[in-house]
Amino acid sequence: MANILIVDDEPKIRHILQIMLGMHGHQVAEASEGASALSMLQSEPFDLVISDIKMTEMDGFQLLDEIQKMDSPVPVIFITAFATVDSAVEAMKRGAVDYVTKPFEESRILLTVEKALGISRIMAENRRLKEELAAEQTVPDMICVSKAMKQVLDMALRVAEKPDTTVLITGESGTGKEVIARYIHNMSPRRGERFVAVNCAAVTTTLVESTLFGHEKGAFTGADRRRQGLFERAHGGTLFLDEIGDLPLESQAKLLRALQEKTIQRVGGTEEISVDVRVICATNQDLEKLVEESKFRQDLYYRINVFPLHIPPLRERKEAIMPLAEYFARKFRNRPDDSMLFTQGAKRILMEHTWPGNVRELANAIERAVILAGENAIDAEDLAFLRPQSVASATGSLWKLPPEGIKLEDLEKDLIRQALQLTANNQSAAARLLGLTRSKFRTRLKQLEEGS
Repeated sequence: MANILIVDDEPKIRHILQIMLGMHGHQVAEASEGASALSMLQSEPFDLVISDIKMTEMDGFQLLDEIQKMDSPVPVIFITAFATVDSAVEAMKRGAVDYVTKPFEESRILLTVEKALGISRIMAENRRLKEELAAEQTVPDMICVSKAMKQVLDMALRVAEKPDTTVLITGESGTGKEVIARYIHNMSPRRGERFVAVNCAAVTTTLVESTLFGHEKGAFTGADRRRQGLFERAHGGTLFLDEIGDLPLESQAKLLRALQEKTIQRVGGTEEISVDVRVICATNQDLEKLVEESKFRQDLYYRINVFPLHIPPLRERKEAIMPLAEYFARKFRNRPDDSMLFTQGAKRILMEHTWPGNVRELANAIERAVILAGENAIDAEDLAFLRPQSVASATGSLWKLPPEGIKLEDLEKDLIRQALQLTANNQSAAARLLGLTRSKFRTRLKQLEEGS
């Protein structure tokens, strides 16, 4: 079964092709002109495009040129009533895989489609091989010097060999949970397929199920066509659900069913779709506490917590700070052999900092310091923004109220600004510094921004 996009300004032609191809098990999407077809190709993976040549605004040749520029080009078959030798030659020179004239016979169409899908499978296999090679080359870049992280990587490597085992990665924001998830995928038998990642906290509640499971045309306002969800996109590979603790309760039951039954239903659909996916979840929240507070389903927690991995914060593995800092310094300077990277004063500041934003904060800090240092070794002045600064000295008004008074809202804004600066704009880490939950921090930040 293939996912095929038909592009033609004649509704009857699209309808005929949809019936022909649908009867042979293919999924078919339609576009009436080139621009909308290009938009669909950029948002959803297709195995084949069947396109008319003469269309308004963007013709078939222009569409083919744009497809050839894509990271993952799709085979194109041209179908037209205006067939000439010159147009056929032009189509093949530009990269079309075949050319069919109207009116066409069903057998001719099906034969051409099967030939093109063979080319599509070869192209997909080549992409997988390239991704596999790139994945293998990224593994040596992982910096692992602390005993705690060596244990994490050892456990990750063990579970990687079990391609169906669900993994739950816990740890503070910025500790590298997605890095470990990709490591598991890259070292697993699934490494030749897709690694699909989604941040559950970044998807609106109304679109969570459509994002994960897809939707049928007309399922809700704005659903003008069928769309695959991330489970289908990750078929054969790995689906990484980051910030799983933020998944709405009403969506958790459907996720549990997908994990248990290995089937999904698109929103607005009735068809049971089998999916072969390893799911890796991650969170910086205490899921057991969320279960006690009835904010997270207990059965889902047990289902995703089959193989737990906890990544310790950077402050608990200080021996990793300098190796990581040196790695980032060489990376941002693009000088792998540079040996004089930090002065002793700079090293002292790096080791004394608490790193509430963890490895992400460290990477951001080193990138900033590299810019400030220029060609010189990074010194203490280049890292001055990391030096401890008391709230009193920063605000100048916390302990001593000035005669003219002060607005509490201004003080709160200043504290939030400082917390974001100290954590390289990591909202979760900033919330911890202020003793707030992330949701309360975000709510207050939004209120202050709207009020300013």
